Amino acid sequence: MDNQPPSDMELTLRTLAMPADANPAGDIFGGWVMSQMDLAAFVRANDVAGGRTVTVAVNEIVFKKPVKIGDTLCVYTRIEKVGRTSITLKIEAWTRHYSQHSRDKVTEAVFIMVAVDDAGNPRPVKG
Repeated sequence: MDNQPPSDMELTLRTLAMPADANPAGDIFGGWVMSQMDLAAFVRANDVAGGRTVTVAVNEIVFKKPVKIGDTLCVYTRIEKVGRTSITLKIEAWTRHYSQHSRDKVTEAVFIMVAVDDAGNPRPVKG
């Protein structure tokens, strides 16, 4: 398994996995990890779009390793494609283990975000 995020990806979000987000075995729920990835996609896409975006699709999220309580979750993003109203992003989530200082890629997915106006209608991405 890779031990470093790709250099062409941007660290967009970093947070700590807490006990409230875990199951009884101490693994963090996959839905929590997905929500952190969605937040990172939102932050990065909003920067590119010059305004509000919404998630319209998440393609093939693959969980490779569990996230444990106390791990730092680092979410990296890369813009794959900018369309007229949409932005496609590659998202990778990595952990930094608090006790070993090692890194592991725990999941990845492709998110598609659409730029929207105040009424929630698709609008062109600002260049």
